[in-house]
Amino acid sequence: MSLLSPQLEAFITVAQQKTVHGAAESLHVTQTAVTQRIRSLESKLKTTLFIRTRRGMVLSPEGEALLQYCTAVRELEGEALAKITGAAVDSTIRVAITGPTSIMSSRIIPQCLPVIKKFPNLLVNFEINDLEDRTRLLRSGECQLAILQQENVMPEMEHKILRPERYVLVCTAAWKKRKFREIIQSERIIDYDPADQMTFNYLKHFGLFDFARHDRHYVNRTDALAQMLMSGCGYGVLTAEFSKPYIEQHKLIVLNAGKIFENILVLAWFTRPEPPKYFAALIQAIS
Repeated sequence: MSLLSPQLEAFITVAQQKTVHGAAESLHVTQTAVTQRIRSLESKLKTTLFIRTRRGMVLSPEGEALLQYCTAVRELEGEALAKITGAAVDSTIRVAITGPTSIMSSRIIPQCLPVIKKFPNLLVNFEINDLEDRTRLLRSGECQLAILQQENVMPEMEHKILRPERYVLVCTAAWKKRKFREIIQSERIIDYDPADQMTFNYLKHFGLFDFARHDRHYVNRTDALAQMLMSGCGYGVLTAEFSKPYIEQHKLIVLNAGKIFENILVLAWFTRPEPPKYFAALIQAIS
């Protein structure tokens, strides 16, 4: 059951599926019906909600704003239906939370487990994402909560500052007898992608950037990055929590006398006039 109009349901489904064809199959209607509903909605709102691209139907800024509204309505609708019908099927709510591997696995997921148990009709999707497109996922409505760098928080978002991630500089244990300065002068850095500045930020913070090579290897998964570090392909940063078992197993060693670089992250979400209880509970648990 949904209290939203067929036009809004079609809009939400196209936003999720990225194509009219996919939306039609999901809604069990024809593609023509989906197209007509979208056009009718755009006509009423006097705006364009989607832009056709090679990647499919992409939300316009106006479409992003409408999707945020629909998401909030669906959340309130779920609580209302739970009270009115008491039917678990009708009142199921989905929430997606995105964040980088290290903090998601060590902190966010464990902190959310009590909330999941408290609200049996809540379905949570943990979107582990080490790339810097988490703001886009939040804006597009694909996620409702996101762990972001503080500078990526937009004015229309609400946010809470989290306990900082603590980064250490590490390399393979096979380099244990090598001098630190010689390692950073001769070895390459291993990072996620060209946009990842964490190792550079660490080196700059401790006045080491000018002594280091700046060419880098890239691998966009934390576990794979750790494997490359252990194999001696280069050096880089990992969170103290994530690197601890590898250090205890003598597969990695900490460089720079174990000095810590603190990275400030925030939990961000779009403003909701009256956040549902489970949404407020997730925010409180994470922050």
